Amino acid sequence: MAISTEEQRVLAGVATGLLIGGEWRHARSGKELDVEDPATAEVLVSVADGGTDDALDALDAAAHAQASWAATAPRYRAEILRSAFEAIMAKQDDLALLMTLEMGKPLAESKGEVAYAAEFFRWFSEEAVRVKGEYYRSPDGLTKVLTSRSPVGPSYMITPWNFPLAMGTRKIGPALAAGCTVILKPAEQTPLCSLALGQILTEAGLPAGVLNIVNTSQPGEVTDRLIDDHRLRKLSFTGSTEVGKMLMRKASSNLLRLSMELGGNAPLIVFSDADLDKAIPGAIFAKMRNGGEACTSANRILVHKDLAQAFSERLAEELSKMKVARGTTPGAQVGPLIDQDALVKVSGLLDDATALGGRVLTGGSRVGDHGYFYAPTVLTGVPRNARIFREEIFGPVAPIYAFDDDDEAYAVANDTNYGLVSYIFTESFKRVHQAIDALQSGMVGVNQGLVSNAAAPFGGVKHSGFGREGGFEGINEYLDVKYAALNLS
Repeated sequence: MAISTEEQRVLAGVATGLLIGGEWRHARSGKELDVEDPATAEVLVSVADGGTDDALDALDAAAHAQASWAATAPRYRAEILRSAFEAIMAKQDDLALLMTLEMGKPLAESKGEVAYAAEFFRWFSEEAVRVKGEYYRSPDGLTKVLTSRSPVGPSYMITPWNFPLAMGTRKIGPALAAGCTVILKPAEQTPLCSLALGQILTEAGLPAGVLNIVNTSQPGEVTDRLIDDHRLRKLSFTGSTEVGKMLMRKASSNLLRLSMELGGNAPLIVFSDADLDKAIPGAIFAKMRNGGEACTSANRILVHKDLAQAFSERLAEELSKMKVARGTTPGAQVGPLIDQDALVKVSGLLDDATALGGRVLTGGSRVGDHGYFYAPTVLTGVPRNARIFREEIFGPVAPIYAFDDDDEAYAVANDTNYGLVSYIFTESFKRVHQAIDALQSGMVGVNQGLVSNAAAPFGGVKHSGFGREGGFEGINEYLDVKYAALNLS
């Protein structure tokens, strides 16, 4: 499928090299990495494919720039982030199209992500000037206690493919605001939005070496080399729990500060008193945002037995109407999965569920012969020993489970190693507070299918990770606390 003139223009405007020390350059090896359009399985463009030598060059640049960036006035750091926020919003249409091309989500969703991504720069531009310490008298009265906060130091950030712009700004924003330099490794499937972000920050006046970007098809080798270097002081990772555990083991030898935003298996509970006119659209948003390719996606939809049939039928009816198409197609609501592996995984989960007795109400199959499209799917009657109950789906499949009472709903919802987000739908004020206390997750959506907000702390518990991104808490992930005891007698 030939790409349009507008798509060619947007692709031509993006840097395709590695950003190291303020310069765009080829990989030392001369190798390149192909970026594929998941809607067509065709190559869009090739970018530099960095290796361990390039990664060390990036760390050299970050380490060299660290002291001067830490000493830079907070207001100056804030103004750069604010300028970058304004530039992202000014380029919203181009960035959205770029995102749709490399990741596949519908253009309307991409525009929403661009605005969401920009908001992290605006939020942390405001937090940059509010880093503070404390001064108080010790209990014995003999000492004054002085605390201050300073940047952790050079930080390595690994971002996923599903939100290729927002995951970058959510990490880069607080790091720059705190005074840390950065090495960013974007997902190999979606490096283009990160490269565009590097261009925007450079044009906004970010000094050379403060942000470095290394695209690579060798993430394991590059990451191992960086996290073993004593100059690196922080690792922030968003991705699977399995990879997160591996990174933790490797980072322990260097005692790196860690932030881990890992997998999810989110329950969405529709209680007996829920208003289905709220619950149906809320469930659609929680399940179908990004085509289900989100760690926050509603993975297990738990519905009270009195509402289960009506809810299932209405949800199936609505999902069956959704337009599955290339993200640039007018009216597209569901784009392709990211690649062939994702398509195989979703198909395998569905096959397992139906073999164990699950019933397909709508969807249940691949769409078309080109690209990686899968139909929005609703399943009922799935037993809890099915893989789909335990594993992250990362696709447009909604399994529905009926429950008898609230205690059962909480037990089923918490029956997972994950704990990123939960969603509840109820008209009871009392039940809202009971659910918030009972659910083992870092976030709870109440009568809504969206929790992401730059002003709120995003993160999970259990095997969904630790640390928080966004909110007042986000910048603290990049700050160390120093205490001084003052003898003023």
